[in-house]
Amino acid sequence: MDGIGNFEQTLLQDGKLHRQLHALIVAHLRDNNFVQAASAVSSATMTPFNVQVPPNRLLELVAKGLAAENAGFTDLSAAVAAGYGSGPATRAAIDFSSFQKTKGMLKGFPRHEMRHLSDHKNVARCARFSPDGCYFATGSADTSIKLFEVSKVNQLMLPDSKEGSNRVVVRTFYDHTQPISDLDFHPQNAVLVSGSKDQTIKFFYFSKASAKRAFRVIQDTHNVRSVAFHPSGTFLLAGTDHPIPHLYDVNSSKCYISANAPEFGVNAAINQVRYSSNGGMYVSASKDGTIRIWDGVSANCIRSIVAAHTAAEITSANFTKDQRYILSCGKDSAVKLWDVGTGRLVKQYSGSTRAQLRCQAVFNDTEEFVLSIDEPSNEIVIWDAQTTERVAKLPSTHNGAPNWIEHSPIEAAFVTCGSDRAVRYWRERI
Repeated sequence: MDGIGNFEQTLLQDGKLHRQLHALIVAHLRDNNFVQAASAVSSATMTPFNVQVPPNRLLELVAKGLAAENAGFTDLSAAVAAGYGSGPATRAAIDFSSFQKTKGMLKGFPRHEMRHLSDHKNVARCARFSPDGCYFATGSADTSIKLFEVSKVNQLMLPDSKEGSNRVVVRTFYDHTQPISDLDFHPQNAVLVSGSKDQTIKFFYFSKASAKRAFRVIQDTHNVRSVAFHPSGTFLLAGTDHPIPHLYDVNSSKCYISANAPEFGVNAAINQVRYSSNGGMYVSASKDGTIRIWDGVSANCIRSIVAAHTAAEITSANFTKDQRYILSCGKDSAVKLWDVGTGRLVKQYSGSTRAQLRCQAVFNDTEEFVLSIDEPSNEIVIWDAQTTERVAKLPSTHNGAPNWIEHSPIEAAFVTCGSDRAVRYWRERI
């Protein structure tokens, strides 16, 4: 009797899992504008077409599973026990606007350990993680791109690991003639894209050991400052010295520029472009001090937040995972959180100085903390994302303040790059 009961319970659990999976697939297809496919799956599985699922839930779950597999887990329960089942995939979106700042509610930022991984031959200017968190790449003023495999980095950081026993740089690409400004990974394929001061965007196959050169090149008309893939992988944004983001069709390399351009400041070059999680919007951070939000379908500018950082240029801007807010960083030393729907300032994170470098402000993987750089003290500053209280400062150990900080999308780990040419990897102490 117990055996039959257990068997029935297993069937019930399997049925629930299948329903959850069908809901995830329908929501993913629908939210990425594959309406006909979503409708077909909805009909075939009797899943409501308008099923409510958090944005990018399926992608986050897949990323977690790939990260666990990459870390060597073959048993689901062991992976969950090690923390691969927690984080963004299971955490509800944070409603920053409804939170009331209360004393005594500060969260402690976990202790991190750091490892110097590699040196470029010139300034290390940028870094980017792959969507599944399995790789990250760094770009340099020496025109090179280095690709790192996170599992090998984690092995190197084990207590019994011998220095240099595990090569963490798995690829190095040399195909630009000027410094690298930004990088991004294709959301589905083993393709890395780079933007450079040589006015080109280049595509690299990073799964092929023999591929040292780009397999595709897009020639832009301006210095390319930032690049970002659409979540579908079919389009690519480029932020350049031109005030309007350049939108490229990845397959045809055709360039689209919005005809609905707002007024621009004296120097409206774009420091950074980033897509929202479902590709419905993208944001540009400009040197004229304006944050601009663009419609992901029509490419029209739908909101301008003028003088977002007073008269200072904005060095980074990125959406939260639920697409409701934008986190920005400027050379006025402020880090700010903006409501996308109204353009209203929601929060400000103070207590650090950034006036010279093209520094970033980023969320950690769970969006509980905000990280940035304090140039004078050469420290990494961490704030509680909800209370805006500064909760930690970590010596960067770079020779001079880091140029760039980039956090993993799936785990408590981040990368810093510096003018000292160094690449450093930080992860939560185990």
